[in-house]
Formats: sequence, structure tokens, C-alpha cells
Amino acid sequence: MLDMQKRLNKLFYATLSLPSTAMGFALSIQISALSWILSTRFNLQIHEIGIVWAAGPVAGIFGQVIIGLISDDAWFWGGRRRPFILIGGTLAALMVFLLPRIDIVGDFLGIKNILIVAVIVALTLDLSINISFNPTRSIIADVTPEGEARTLGYTWMQTISGFFGVMAYLIGATVGNDVLISVGAGIVFVFSVVPMFFIKEEREMVKQSETAAATKADWGQLWRIYIAHGFAWLGVQSMFVYTYGFIQQQLVPAGLATKAANEMSGQIIGYAFAVMNTVGFLLPALVLAPLARKIGRVHTQAGCIAIMAVGYFLIANMARTPMMLYALMAVVGIGWSAVVSLPFAIMSDKVDKSRMGFFMGVFNLSVVLPQLMSTGVGFVLKKAPDQSTLFTICGVSLAISAALWCLVKDEAPATHAAMPAPAH
Repeated sequence: MLDMQKRLNKLFYATLSLPSTAMGFALSIQISALSWILSTRFNLQIHEIGIVWAAGPVAGIFGQVIIGLISDDAWFWGGRRRPFILIGGTLAALMVFLLPRIDIVGDFLGIKNILIVAVIVALTLDLSINISFNPTRSIIADVTPEGEARTLGYTWMQTISGFFGVMAYLIGATVGNDVLISVGAGIVFVFSVVPMFFIKEEREMVKQSETAAATKADWGQLWRIYIAHGFAWLGVQSMFVYTYGFIQQQLVPAGLATKAANEMSGQIIGYAFAVMNTVGFLLPALVLAPLARKIGRVHTQAGCIAIMAVGYFLIANMARTPMMLYALMAVVGIGWSAVVSLPFAIMSDKVDKSRMGFFMGVFNLSVVLPQLMSTGVGFVLKKAPDQSTLFTICGVSLAISAALWCLVKDEAPATHAAMPAPAH
């Protein structure tokens, strides 16, 4: 095993970013393809698709908190993060491969109800991702010195992961979700497993880091962060799950043949989320970090979230062509760039840093619980004649989040502003 971290070169940072990139790529595939597959291939209704998506938050509630807590103290297979990345990455790659083959899985298991089988596959996929997600982020802190080197590690992670996330949406939009899934399963496996043979976790270094980093958690501020972040994710997850319904109703021409309509809706979803994620991974380092140094991270976060709310309201009322949707998704991307970058930097200054894995897991509850609540949005949309209602709900949720962020204090230095947040 090559002790790469002693050199802290570009190759090391790029390699260190790959496991997190693998998990982000798996999530991008899920966002791009899952609702589309369940609707067009297996004919599930919108509220049933919401039930399938609820498997992810359930997995996150147990997976990230428990794995974060266990991985802080575990040590086997040559590391405390390495085993969870290897196991989770392998399972995630397999479940990605099985997404369009839910009917085959059902035949193998002897289960005829497609909804039940879809929930099983989605639950296993999300549990696999959740097993790995915290360790893929925490390992960066474990193997890099505190300060500029560590911030650089997270910046590389955000850039590489963001780039591949955009590529996932573009692949789905240009050559189809089936190709995306086949290519993606390989990428998830290789990016998860191969880097673990080149990244060495040093047990003594970890122990020294834990002792030096012990601090007191500010639970009063943490609760404010959790609630503000939670309202943002209620809107974001609802967008991820139900946008396909809005596109099918508002953007796909009536009377189009079923196959052509399905292909068009899948393409629009891919391009729309590619635009949003391009803005999302470019802005943190180029715009948000310098802006946060001037006005503070909390003010930057609140402003970006407010812009995202405006973008949602505009989509609800104006997005009636694909190009208009793409333009407004760029506006939404401004808020998305903050959601995936600033909250962790704000939160990490208010926790016991010797238990970072645990606190990352707890922080993830402010993501997965709202995601679980978004299942109820599906039942609202089922009864709504106009699917634009989705983006009105998203806009209200993000507006509440922006207001709540204004109650959070930002007393820490802004030098960590580009550090990314958990994505799921």
C-alpha cells in the first residue's frame, strides 16, 4: 500500500476524492433515473413512487448515524473508514445495476408486487450509500493535517464529485438512462474499491487527531441549523422525486407517442439537473467562499436559499418550455450550491470534533427526516390537477429555510467556507 498522504500532492487529493465521488454518482443516477424507470417501465403512480423514495431516508436515519458512531471507534481491514467504503461501494454498484431489472429481482425473490420489490432494491441501494457516505467524507479529515491541507481535500472532493455528478445527468440525457446505469455501476464500484488500496489510514495519527480536536458541542445553535437545513431539504427532495410529473404534464406535448414522450421526459430531467448541478459545483469555490469572507457564511447561505425559493416560484408560474426550465434551474442551482457547501462548514465549528463521524450522522437527520416527509407531497400532488403545485410547495419550504438561517450565529472564521456538506 502506497502511503500517499505523506506527499499531499494532486494525485493524492484526486484519489482521496474518488470514494465520495462514487457515492455522489450513485445518487445522481438515482435522481436521474429512479422516478423515470418506475413510472415509464413499471407503471407506478406518483404516490407509489414517493413510497419507494421513502426507503432512502429510512436507510439514512439508521445508516449514517449508526455507521458514523461505529466508524469513529472501529478498526478492521486496515482502517476505521476503509471497511465501510469497500462494503457500501460494492453493494451500491450492484443495486445501481439492478435498478432497471426490478422485475427480474422480483422473479428471483418470488415476489409479484413490483412496489414491494422496488422498495427492497431502493432500500438496499440507499443503505449501501449511507454505509459509505460518512466514511468517504470523514476519511479526508483522518488522513490530512488540519488547516489548509484539509480544506483543500474537501475542495477537491466537491469539485471532482460535482463534475462527475453533472456527467451522470448528461449521460442520461444524451444516450439514455439504461446506458447511464450500466456505466454508472462500473464507476461506483471502481471509484469505491480501487482508491482504498492506495490510501493508508494511520491509527496513531487518528488517535492524536481525536485528542487534539476534542471540543464542546453547541446544541442550541445546532438545533437551529438542523431545522433550517431540514426545510431546505424538504423542498429539494420533493423536486428530485416529483419533477418528472411536472415535466410530463407541462413540457411534453400532448398526443406524443408513449415511447417518444418517455424519452423526451427523461432527456429533459437529465438536462435540467445537469444545469442545476453545474452551477452547484462551480459556485462554492468561485463565488460563495469569497462572498462568505465578506458578509459571513450564514448570510451567504440565507441569501442563496432565498434565491432558490424565488427560482421555484418562477418555475411554478413560468416554466412552460424546456429552455425556460433549464434557465430557471440555473437560478435554483445558486441555492443548491449553498446547500452542498456551506451548512457543513457552519455546523462543523459547533460540534465536538473528536466525534466528527457521529455528528455527521446526526447532521444527516436534518436531511433524511425531511426527505421522508416529502413522501406526503406525493399524496398532495396525486390530488392536484396542476403539477406546478410541486414547485409552489418547494418555494414555500425554501423561503422558510432562508428565514430560519437568519437565526443562526456565525462566529467562526470564514476560512472554511468552501468545505462541502453532506449530500444525502
